[in-house]
Amino acid sequence: MQVIKTKIRDVLILDPNRFYDERGFFSESWSQKAFEKAGLDIDFVQDNHSFSTKLGTLRGLHFQYPPAAQAKLVRCGRGEFLDVIVDIRKGSPTFGCWLSEILSFKNGRQVFVPEGFLHGFVTLTDETEIIYKCSNFYAPELEGFVAFNDPDININWGFPEKAISLSSKDSDSVLLKDIESPFCFEV
Repeated sequence: MQVIKTKIRDVLILDPNRFYDERGFFSESWSQKAFEKAGLDIDFVQDNHSFSTKLGTLRGLHFQYPPAAQAKLVRCGRGEFLDVIVDIRKGSPTFGCWLSEILSFKNGRQVFVPEGFLHGFVTLTDETEIIYKCSNFYAPELEGFVAFNDPDININWGFPEKAISLSSKDSDSVLLKDIESPFCFEV
C-alpha cells in the first residue's frame, strides 16, 4: 500500500495495491499492519456503507464532538465521488483549509481522515457507494454540522449549488465561525 502525504498534515491518501488476472483483481483495502507501518495506531470499531442513487448527492460537512470524535478511512465501492476534508483543529496552520480527492471504484484510492476534521462528499456518478471505517461509534447527540457552502471555507464542489441534493439536516447546518471547535492542533 502506498501512503501519500497531503498538504494538510495528518490527512493521508492511501493507494492499495491491486493484483490483476483474467478474472479481475484482489486488493487489501485495509491492513492493521500497513497502518502501523505508516505510523497510524487506529482501532476501527464501525464500518459504514452509504449509497446514493443520483449524481450530485452531497453529504456533509460532518464531525462528532469528543468523546465520540471519529477518524475515518474512506473508499468507493461503486461509482465515483469527490471526498472533501476540512481542518478544524484550533491552532493549526491549515485551520479552515480544505482538500479534496476523487475516490472511485476504478482508482481504488482511499482517504484517511483523522479526528479534528470536517468530512463530506458529493457523488460524481449515479449509483455511488461510499464505504468507510470509523474509530468511534455513531453518536447523533454529539454530531456537528457545518454548511457545505460556507463562504469562509469556499469549497469547489464542482456543481452549481442548485444542482446539489442535500438532506434537511445538511441544509440547516451552521457556519464554521459559529461553532467552537473542540479540537486542537498538536505540534
